[in-house]
Amino acid sequence: MVQLFISSFVTLFVVIDPPGCVPIFSSLTAGTTPRHRVDMAVKSSLIAGLVLIGFALGGEAFLSALGITLPAFKIAGGLMVFVIAIDMVFERRTQRRESRAEEVKSAADAAGKPLEEEDISVFPMAIPMLAGPGSIASVMLLSAKTGDLVQEAVVLGALAAVLVMTLLCLLAAGPIMKLMGAKFEGALTRLLGVVLAALAAQFVIDGIKQSFDL
Repeated sequence: MVQLFISSFVTLFVVIDPPGCVPIFSSLTAGTTPRHRVDMAVKSSLIAGLVLIGFALGGEAFLSALGITLPAFKIAGGLMVFVIAIDMVFERRTQRRESRAEEVKSAADAAGKPLEEEDISVFPMAIPMLAGPGSIASVMLLSAKTGDLVQEAVVLGALAAVLVMTLLCLLAAGPIMKLMGAKFEGALTRLLGVVLAALAAQFVIDGIKQSFDL
């Protein structure tokens, strides 16, 4: 159980990337009141959690309804997560997140509203920054590997732990930005990308083994 928790925690932590979300959240809430920043952090984490839990619990039934086998999803999900890992290594993922943040800020400026009035909890923070394709695929893959309710609870516990860490990172966005610095953040993102690439490869290997009963 401990190994399952650690594996699930590391996978979800790397995919959701709480430290990587901090600069984006800080940019989106720049100039807003402390109360607004707290509200956005809490709502973003809660909404992302509900989305990911929903896919963790009902993802297998959803796949079955579409006629998709779990091994096929593991291979597809592993390849998708691998692409995300490559983007992290070359920092393309961070650039896309920053672009989304700028789009939201530009939309607020075009509408003649201050950013404080914009609710960024659902988009872009909860979806797709926290509960994006990579995290959804990962939580479904991890859930598919469980054999009973206890193991399912372990995976959900790991997800909850990552979401709590994400919430704490968002709440402390200001001090973290001063502490991390751009160079440290870039090095951490690349390191986590390499780890995620290895995990993605394992997903694909497991899917192939199950497909051909190896």
